[in-house]
Parts: sequence; structure tokens; C-alpha cells
Amino acid sequence: MQQFKQLTISLSICPQIGLNITQICLAKECSEDEIVEEVLKLNEDPRVHGVYLHLPPASLTSRVLNTLKPEKDIDGISDLNMGRLVRGDLSKGFVSPLASAVLDLLEKHDVPLEGKTVLLVGGEGPLGLALQCLIERRGMAALKSNWSSESLQRQVMQADAVVLLGAGNLDIPPTWFRPRAAVIRCEPTLGSGIAEYVVIVTLRGFKNVVHSCSRWIQEQQYRPWHLRSLKLQPLTPVPSDIEISRAQTPKPVNQLAEEIGLLPEELEAYGRSKAKVRLSLLDRLHAQPDGKYVLVAGITPTPLGEGKSTVTIGLVQALSAHLKLNSFACLRQPSQGPTFGVKGHFNLHLTGDIHAITAANNLVAAAIDARMLHEATQSDKALYNRLVPSVNGVRRFSPIQISKRLGINKTDPAALTPQEVSTFVRLDLDPSKITWQRVVDTNDRFLRKITVGQASTEKGQYQRGMQHHPFTGFDIAVASEIMDMKNRLARIVVGTSRSGQPVTTEDLVISTGKTLESGTPVFVHAGPFANIAHGNSSVLADKLALKLVGRDGFVVTEAGFGADIGMEKFFNIKCRASGLRPNVVVLVATVRALKMHGGGPNVSAGAPLPKEYIDENLSLVAGGCHSNLRKQIQIAHLFGVPVVVALNVFTTDTKAEIDLVCQIAKECGASDAVPCHHWAQGGRGSLELAQAVNEAASRSSKFQFLYNTETPIAEKIKTIAQKVYGADDIELSPAAKAKIDYYNQQGYGSLPICMAKTHLSLSHMPDKKGAPTGFVLPIRDVRASVGAGFIYPLVGTMSTMPGLPTRPCFYDIDLDPATEEITGLF
Repeated sequence: MQQFKQLTISLSICPQIGLNITQICLAKECSEDEIVEEVLKLNEDPRVHGVYLHLPPASLTSRVLNTLKPEKDIDGISDLNMGRLVRGDLSKGFVSPLASAVLDLLEKHDVPLEGKTVLLVGGEGPLGLALQCLIERRGMAALKSNWSSESLQRQVMQADAVVLLGAGNLDIPPTWFRPRAAVIRCEPTLGSGIAEYVVIVTLRGFKNVVHSCSRWIQEQQYRPWHLRSLKLQPLTPVPSDIEISRAQTPKPVNQLAEEIGLLPEELEAYGRSKAKVRLSLLDRLHAQPDGKYVLVAGITPTPLGEGKSTVTIGLVQALSAHLKLNSFACLRQPSQGPTFGVKGHFNLHLTGDIHAITAANNLVAAAIDARMLHEATQSDKALYNRLVPSVNGVRRFSPIQISKRLGINKTDPAALTPQEVSTFVRLDLDPSKITWQRVVDTNDRFLRKITVGQASTEKGQYQRGMQHHPFTGFDIAVASEIMDMKNRLARIVVGTSRSGQPVTTEDLVISTGKTLESGTPVFVHAGPFANIAHGNSSVLADKLALKLVGRDGFVVTEAGFGADIGMEKFFNIKCRASGLRPNVVVLVATVRALKMHGGGPNVSAGAPLPKEYIDENLSLVAGGCHSNLRKQIQIAHLFGVPVVVALNVFTTDTKAEIDLVCQIAKECGASDAVPCHHWAQGGRGSLELAQAVNEAASRSSKFQFLYNTETPIAEKIKTIAQKVYGADDIELSPAAKAKIDYYNQQGYGSLPICMAKTHLSLSHMPDKKGAPTGFVLPIRDVRASVGAGFIYPLVGTMSTMPGLPTRPCFYDIDLDPATEEITGLF
């Protein structure tokens, strides 16, 4: 009765002080597991700022108490809150409202109690401990006794104040108390004074709720970074990449998250050193100004790659560890294709996003084939009975089956006319116009064109393409439209019906890291190739990072391959979709690539470099600078963005070659050009680059797109071919012309362009180095990624499924059973 009375009075006060209270009543015989489950729900509910466990003492087990988040434990009885109290750290925890109320009453006593003795009778649990700590902190001596103690009378008579805890019906004769002694009962009898006592305790508890809410509001604000740099000890000679990586102990990801201002609930850990970040961060920091936005691109590379990713990491290490500026790297997730083909990348799996993309893509392909098979082998009535089955005598549409495209506004399946039933059950896909392919994240040239449907149960049916031929094909997973999506999956067009209408996935009912030195955070999200997709990490990763670094911080992201491919798509597709505008372009060059463009011999992966690339040759370097480097700088200037050239230095480069590149780069219009030694020296080796980027970012830029999206498709392709690649004109194949006409009819003509072109030349001819001119760019085919939001022409013989080289990297990749480490990745 006492507890019920106290709770009733407590709840009655809430409206008066502006608090919303929810009372959760559990069954009297509920188990510990049921209580813990309820507490866990309250922990994760952002609307709840305080939890009071009004449970019988037997139910307040250690497990229950410590399940409750300390920041919501307004009763201050969890082990962590008690420990903070004992230690004297009350900045985060809470003190028991009852203990605080008792202390208030003691301090209001007629006779000052400082230096006096307070006897605590009963209360062996958290309340007694909390009282003892608070009393001693106020300069009083706290003694403890229990109700069955033989010396209780003597202890009471000697005390200046007595606090009776858990007394129940027991009482102490008034003659035991010293004259003018303070006597406080923590379980008062039902009589005069109970309301006053309960109000004091209740207001103390609600004060904790208000404090909890205030702390929560404060936590939602932007937090300054407190990034702790990791120590890096450069060695000479420089060890292998894998040895460098394994020599550094990664910073725990939860520690990194705290250092850069992430909240614990915004992190979803994948092991000790990587995690996903919840998109709720964008809502929390929506008012936070963005940091500076830097794109790392490159000149046309050799087949070996020129180190854009290492420059990106070196730059953020220099910005963070040496200039003390908040910085974030945003990279793509490496495909297993090049990992097992030409390059060895930093991770084979990460958090599994590419595998999820593969599964989703192939689910769509399977749905297409299955739908065509069932439509070919069943009547309208049979299809309708299976698509909208009667369950317990009731037939209902699932929410996802109600498609506006069908023009059927009825919600009762029984109300459809025979014609509407036929329209509902038959997508009537034209097998010759299916545009969706399966994908796999491996370079497998023999899957470019395959025969399907050869089992006896499917052979001869109207499967995908089987009315005319049983052929289909695979793309590499990172070319999947799902990888590039920014809008709903439902918008993806997979083919065309025989009546010429586009068929979408909605119609198919399928629509619902860190660096070594500074410990700088790295977002790795999305992984599209640049030559067959847009070649950039996700917009979401960039937006999250820009909010986290703050106004003066830097987000450094990378565009795949040369500036003519990845950078052009970054500007015309990604920036158009995101609304973000870059401050600086870092253009990565190497002496060996410049020599190749200056007339040097061919470079092949796995083959020794010819002597021209090892010995000093200023003539070849100058030729590459005046051709490819100059052209790539000009391409960046088309978009109005300043360029800093980063020369990724190799051990074979001479000082004369390095100085020549930097000199010519500035003459060609670069804001600055600096050598980078991050491979050997870490962030310190990119300090000059960081300073140049910081300087360039402080200047205003005049960003502009290369074309208006309302320009006809063919004209947009021609603009890219002429202004970016240096072509005289384009040549559209009959198939490409027909596709463009079809896309215009369907209303896709205003989408931006994503060219699928070789990365080994500015032209469509991989062997044409430097800056070719006087060529006509052939457009073999034109495809549409409507869900992702772009048209992609296929240039020349460009394939969307790479092949493995003669000696793939997996020859060197193995698992060491003793150390459980993967070898051969670098």
C-alpha cells in the first residue's frame, strides 16, 4: 500500500513539471529474462531519458540492474553508477534520489551536523552505500548497523542523526534518541507528512530525468575531435606493404568512433577494427557545416596503377597527424575481380556489401526467368490464383502487389475484371529486350555469354532470351546497377514488354577503416569500377564524413582510373546527384606513367619494367607532361576546380625528373605540384601535399557541369568525347541509335551519361598513349541504369566482365594455418 501510494503521488506530479511518464506493468510472476528484455527495449528507445525500476527487491538482481544503461538509471543503483559515486565522479552518472533527499533533510536540520556522527540502520544494498558516500563527502562520519544488532540501542543513543532504512513495521522507542538528534525514516507510516516526504524524493528523481535529457541533448550536438595519432616508425629499406600493415596495431573501432564524435548507438561493429555507421548521424548533424571536399584523381595509368589510393591515405595522414586538421578518407570497397586478377587489395570481404549486392542482383535475374516461365506455362486464372492466393477463404493483395503502373486502383482482388486480371498477371516481357544480367565478383571471361535453361524442366520454355536463343551473360558485381543506386530499387528497369512498356523490379515485386599512422577514420562504401560504372564511393559516405570533420576539416575521396573517366563521372554524375561541390582536385602522376605517355615502351603487369623506366630519361618525362598530364589538368579546369598535382615518387625516380614534372605541371595550369614520399615516410612524406591542398582549398572555385542534362543523349555523349577525350566526333552503331530513340520515348533522355571506356587511353584504343587527337569515338551500344540514374554507352570493344590474366594474383594468395593470416595480398 505504501509503495502504491508513493507511486501514485509521483505520477500525479509529472504533468506539473512537463514530464511524460509511461508506466510499464509486468506480471507478478514474470521472470528475470522478461524483465531484462523489457529493459533492453527501453535502453534503445531514444524517446526514453530515464528508467525507474519499481520492482520487488528479489527482482532487482545484479543482472537486471546492470542491463539498464547507466545514463538512463535515474535511481543510480547500477554497479557503474555506484562506482562513479564512490569515486566521486558524478559528471555522467546519477545519485539515488532517496539518498539525495535524505542528505537534504540532514543538511536542513536545526543543528549543523558537520563533524557529527550519522547512524544508518538497515539498508545493506545500493541505497545504504550511496548514503554512506554522500554523508562522508559532507564531512560527517557514517556508521552502519542492522536491526538485529545487540548494540543497536547504544549506537542510536550515541548518534547525532539516525537514518532508518528498510524498517518495515519495526520501531525504535523515542527514549533511545539523543536530544535534538535528527531522525529520518525512509519508509514512513501512512500518516501526516507522507506527501511531503514523497514529493522531496520524487522531485529528486525527476531532476535526474531532466539531467539525463539535458545530457542527451548535449550529446546530439557536434563534438570536437580528440584523435590520438598512432606512432609510425619509418624503416630503411622500406618493408613490403603487408609487413608494414601487420607491424601496426589497429586502433579499436569503438575508440576511434569516440575520438571523432560518434555516439555508441550510431556504430554497428564488425569485429574489432571495422564497423558500419548508422545514417541517423545525418539527422543528428544536419545543421553542422560541411568540411572541405577533395577529390583524388590521376593521369591515364599504366596497367600497374599509379597509387591514387596510397596518395589518398598519405594525404589524410598528413592532414590529421601533422597539420592537426580533422580529415576523413572515403574509398570504394575493392572488388574481388582485381584482387585475384592484377592487384592485391586491402580486404577480401570487409562487411560483405558486395556479396549482398551480388545476391540482390541475381535475385532479380532469377525472378525475371521464373516469371517468364510461369507466364508461358499457365493460364490467367491459374496465375492469379497463385499470385493472389485465398488464405482461410480470404483473398488479399500484398501491399507490394498494388502497382500504380498497371492502372488498377482496386484493392479487392475479387473486383477485378478478366481484362484487369490478365493485365495484373502478365508482364509479357519481350525475351529479346531483357537488359538485366547476372553478376559475380570474379573476373571470369567465360561468363560473358552463356547458355541457360538446359534442364528438362525448363528447356524450350519462354525464358530470358529463349524465344530466339538460350543465351544470357554475366557482368562483374561492381558493374551492377544496384551498386550505383541512389533511388529506390523499384525504379530499376529490367526489360521491355512486347507492347513496348518498361518493366521494373517493382513489377516483379522485389522492391521493398582507418589509416596506419594517424588512426584517421576511413569510410569504405560501394565499389563501382570507373571504366564500366561511375568509379566513386557512395554519396552517403561523403556526406557523413563532411558533417563529422567540421567546417575546417577535410574529406578526401578518390575517383577511379584517370581524370577523364573517374573524375568526369564524379563531377557530372555524383556531384549532380549529391549537390556537393569539390574544393580541390589532387591529380596523381608518376614518372613511369609520364614516360609511357612520352613515348616509352609498353608496360605489362607481371613483366619486368624496361630500362627506360628505371634509368633517368628527361625527354620521355617531358613528353608525357606536355601530353597526358596537360590534358588531364585541362579536363579538371573544364569544371572550374583548382588542381594540385601529386607526384607519387618511386625509388627509381631521380631529382631531375621530379623537379621537371613539378615545373611543367605548374606551367600547365596546376595551382601547385609537389613530390609525395608517403610510401616510405608515411604522413610526413605527404606534408607538402597537405599544405598545398589546404592552401588551394582556401581559394574560391567556380564549379560548373560539363553539360546540361536536358541536352539530347547523343549530344551529351559527343560533348564528353570531344571536350574530355579529345575526339573529333562520335559514331553511333545502329543498335546504339535504336536504344537512344527508345530511351527518349520512355522519358530517360534527361539522365546524365556514364561512359564505359578503356582506362588505358584517353581514346577508345588502349595502345594510344599521351593525348590522342583526330579519332572518332565508336559507340557500340547504349544501356540505361534507370534506378541508379544514368545512361551508359559502351565504347568500342569495352566489356562489362573483365578476364583474368595469364598469371593471376591468386597464385600468391594463401592462408597461413599457423598464424591464420592471409598472405600475398600486397
